[in-house]
Amino acid sequence: MGRGRAKAKQTKVARELKYSSHETDFDALQRELSSNSSSDNHHEEPADSRYEDPYDDGYDEYRR
Repeated sequence: MGRGRAKAKQTKVARELKYSSHETDFDALQRELSSNSSSDNHHEEPADSRYEDPYDDGYDEYRR
């Protein structure tokens, strides 16, 4: 019991999200995305030769 009330609330929230018109601040979104992209550009490390297979001939992808 009790599932009906929870489902009704979920339906109400979903309907509000679907049909309500929210004002989107595209300038704030652009600032957020540009600030995150500069901090998220981590330097990708090259493959370490210690972990490479010495018996790999490079044709494993073609054998499948």
